[in-house]
Amino acid sequence: MTELHGADIAVEENDDVSRIQISGPLTVAEAGEAYARLEGVRAGKSRRLILDLAGVSAMDTTGAWLLHRFMREWRKAGSDVALDQASSEFTALIQQAESHDSGCPDHPRQPSLIIRELAALGAATVRVADRFGLLLAFFGLVLARFGRQIVHPRRIRWVALSNQMERIGLNALPIIGLMSFLIGLVLVQQGAFQLRKFGAEVFVVDLVSISTLRELGVLLTAIMVAGRSGSAFTAQIGTMRLTEEVDAMRTIGVDPVDTLVLPRMIALILLMPLLVFYASMIALIGAVLFAWASLDIPVDTFLARMRSTVTMNDFLVGMIKAPVFGMIIAVAGCFEGMQVSGDAASVGERTTISVVESIFMVIVLDAFFAVFFSAIGM
Repeated sequence: MTELHGADIAVEENDDVSRIQISGPLTVAEAGEAYARLEGVRAGKSRRLILDLAGVSAMDTTGAWLLHRFMREWRKAGSDVALDQASSEFTALIQQAESHDSGCPDHPRQPSLIIRELAALGAATVRVADRFGLLLAFFGLVLARFGRQIVHPRRIRWVALSNQMERIGLNALPIIGLMSFLIGLVLVQQGAFQLRKFGAEVFVVDLVSISTLRELGVLLTAIMVAGRSGSAFTAQIGTMRLTEEVDAMRTIGVDPVDTLVLPRMIALILLMPLLVFYASMIALIGAVLFAWASLDIPVDTFLARMRSTVTMNDFLVGMIKAPVFGMIIAVAGCFEGMQVSGDAASVGERTTISVVESIFMVIVLDAFFAVFFSAIGM
């Protein structure tokens, strides 16, 4: 028998039974050394374990947990475990410890890579659908307020409108002109390089003029306006959201949609056809000059070929798409500005989203327009 600071443990091992007699207090003070002694009696040596608790004078939850853990290991080894001469109080304490032993939770099995990617795709689809719903609701609100201003022109804020027209249109002419001029040069150079293989360099006039008036002029202008003006709309309105100017406007009875959104949208609707016409003309000028300087195509030949190729429908297609693209860019930029919240990092995040959103919707709408105009013969 070994004495362990007031707790006595005696082990008797027969062929098929291990009997352990414990006497004295079995509390937190004796638990550590008592369990170290009990671990010396390895599970599996006998088919049956008997714990004799007749001599136990005191037991707390630590002692009960010690005995439960010891018996649990023997049961896992396939042995039969029994308590002998244990008082009802000690038995209830041990059973309570056993009832709270839920074990460590099993780690959930990680799904396969395909399942994780499908789940991520589904979550992204739900987020896009939610955002599209919010954008559609905002677009409906803006259209309703726009219709009200058309019916009552005195509601239009002319000073804000003229200010936005100067920022969006006049200040954008240099960059749009430069980009359009370079695009015209590139189109002629690349088109002539490919058509030279077939001895049809003169058809580069058809390629450049039709593609510029129908598609490239309006599409490139919309992309540049989205990156320049659409991002500015988001940053301006987003900053006002952070400084609580938008909330202050609502408090004093001023509608933020009428004051902030509609002047920007009306300005873009009015200016986009003019910017598209300007960009298309500058691109054609660049194409004419490059064709004359590098391809030896005289200016009058280029213009004569263009007059015989380009129809009024080609011009109207670009002009019809321009105000629609302008409205989409303005609504997307203002919508993302209204979604800014939290800190300054949200402004940058929403500005990036507004540019990507605007360009994406412009390209999608351009594809729909192409199918529509082809169906009606334009």
